[in-house]
Amino acid sequence: MIRLFVGLDLAQPLRTRLAMLSGGIQGARWVPMENYHITLRFIGEVPGHRAEEIDTALAALRARGFTLSLAGVGTFNRAGRATTLWAGVERSAALDHLQSKIETACQRAGLEPERRRFNPHVTLARLDNAAEVKLAGYIQSHNLFRAEPVPVGHFTLFSSRLGKEASVYTAEVEYPLG
Repeated sequence: MIRLFVGLDLAQPLRTRLAMLSGGIQGARWVPMENYHITLRFIGEVPGHRAEEIDTALAALRARGFTLSLAGVGTFNRAGRATTLWAGVERSAALDHLQSKIETACQRAGLEPERRRFNPHVTLARLDNAAEVKLAGYIQSHNLFRAEPVPVGHFTLFSSRLGKEASVYTAEVEYPLG
């Protein structure tokens, strides 16, 4: 079995810029900058033959390259508690189109439809009982964050191994965009 997801890898200058947002919240487990990415489709654990079918379906996908912009910060909450701190991704028709094509390709490869709504973001930290006051202050001081637009020329099939401190992501296949 292999644990997979489809995402957009981020260029080093953008990773460095995001890493400068790290710190200042007790109870936050900051994501290492080499793990910054935008998930387009979480796949999960699949057997090797299914991974090959997914690869074949993704390789057949055709879409154009586009530019991507990051802006703002926020949190995802569960049961009234903040669990994830993220940097936002500005929505674009090209990004939504690519994600939709990836979803269709994954379903053609036999995966169940994704139930969660696509909410593009870069995870900055996992939050374990972070002080609400510190978190609110952090969001207020960083909500105007904006990064220069970056070109997106490919998407990637990643494998993921869960580790003690952080997951280890490996780019398995890059698929070019036209």
